[in-house]
Amino acid sequence: MNNMTPVLAIDGPSGAGKGTVSRAIAKALGWHYLDSGAIYRSLAVCMTKHKLPLDKEELVAVKAALLEVSFQVEDELSVFLEGIEITDQLSTETCGNTASRIAVFPKVRRALLKKQREFRQLPGLVADGRDMGTVVFPDATHKIYLTASASARAQRRYNQLNEKGIGVTLSRITKELGERDRRDKDRDNAPLKKAEDAIVIDSSEISAEQVIERILGMIVKRF
Repeated sequence: MNNMTPVLAIDGPSGAGKGTVSRAIAKALGWHYLDSGAIYRSLAVCMTKHKLPLDKEELVAVKAALLEVSFQVEDELSVFLEGIEITDQLSTETCGNTASRIAVFPKVRRALLKKQREFRQLPGLVADGRDMGTVVFPDATHKIYLTASASARAQRRYNQLNEKGIGVTLSRITKELGERDRRDKDRDNAPLKKAEDAIVIDSSEISAEQVIERILGMIVKRF
């Protein structure tokens, strides 16, 4: 890990706006971008594609170590698994829940840890996830914990999926987000939590643009 390369770690629960904010900041700064959730979701798609069981930790860890995933970041994120674009598959609730299930395995997380750290390259990295500032990049230059109320997060997720033509109900989204939050916070290995030196930003009542402006201001002031 190149400790001389600056890292902005943005952690927080699903639906808080991490992806939108992280991509915009990476683009503004000209830094590399890591979507930790997309890596785990890609592994979930891989397991489903090859019809492999999700409860066999050793098997999932082997697939994680061999995972062929790449990103292309413009205004939106494009993800490729084994050379085939799978971006649309990553946004389904089924994929998200599968990723959350396999993410509890310590051996799987260790297998993907090195892959995530390889994204740390000059001129800098914006890392979006749930344990970026606590586990993957504990020495990150900047650490943000981006959160929002459960109702605000569910509504955003509902709007996002409906815009993509994915039919869901708000009640279902709210329930599944709550279940995922509990799994992420209660798992023994790298649970979702705020790093001690992270700055908390609540996006419930403010726009993504306001969050981006605030974070960019912090980075510019530092450098």
